[in-house]
Amino acid sequence: MPERTTRQRIADRLRDAPATATDIAADLAVPTPQVYEHLRHVAQSTEEAELLVAPPECEDCGFDGFDDPLNAPSRCPDCKSESIADPVFTIEER
Repeated sequence: MPERTTRQRIADRLRDAPATATDIAADLAVPTPQVYEHLRHVAQSTEEAELLVAPPECEDCGFDGFDDPLNAPSRCPDCKSESIADPVFTIEER
């Protein structure tokens, strides 16, 4: 049986349980920035399922209106805090 691609392994991981990009990177031994790039493709290629994202959130002021939920912001645009909780991803079957 052929080995699963990184994107297939990420999709499988997210079908099992919600995870942050950091969690996925640790589980699959892939650099975190590459996980975000793979997630963009997973979001487009899941036909019978949907990639859901709980957006990043500022841990100081609660801001969660970041423009791109498939990215890890470095600081909050409202309070300028760098304490940002990572977005959480999951795949839900349709």
